[in-house]
Amino acid sequence: RDSRGRVVGFGGRVLGDDKPKYLNSPETPVFHKGSELYGLFEARRASRKPDRFLIVEGYMDVIALAQADITYAVATLGTACNATHLKRLFRLVSEVVFCFDGDDAGRAAAWRALQVALPLMEDGREVRFLLLPDGEDPDSLVRKKGWEKFVAWLEKAMPLADFFFDRLTADLDLEDIADRARLGQLARPLLSQMPKGICGRLMLKQLAETVGV
Repeated sequence: RDSRGRVVGFGGRVLGDDKPKYLNSPETPVFHKGSELYGLFEARRASRKPDRFLIVEGYMDVIALAQADITYAVATLGTACNATHLKRLFRLVSEVVFCFDGDDAGRAAAWRALQVALPLMEDGREVRFLLLPDGEDPDSLVRKKGWEKFVAWLEKAMPLADFFFDRLTADLDLEDIADRARLGQLARPLLSQMPKGICGRLMLKQLAETVGV
């Protein structure tokens, strides 16, 4: 459904291991996969003023979380999250949490999402990352652990700045001058994409303190 509740397309998921895993209606004048979010209309209907939105990877995660009374989850339609998606959500809330599997593919997806978010990080907006245990997804976790445990994990999701520096320093030795210089080389082009404001200045300050310049 679009933001007004009108059906604009259909999507399905296989029950087994066949490919493709998900299948959507084709692009039409009223259905653009890159701009719609599955579950957004239902999330807004559940709460006119939600505190946050949780972006998960698939339709079934949205459905499972809604069954567990977590009604603010949405999913992209088989595409990576883009600036259009985030702008739509930031018009409604100030906090967006990305939820990904904790495997290499999930971490790569989280890093791509971070790069999309950086140019939109105006002061007052918050992006965090919830990386689940390897082999788990929101559906399986909420069924095994229950609502309270999942929400407790959600509250401890990693802030954007922490994920940013953890990712860039993962393979670096910050005792080594060359690696500290490498960190500056990697981080500065990304931080330059951020809007002018306190958030960007604080991240630049953290970079300066880490590299010692």
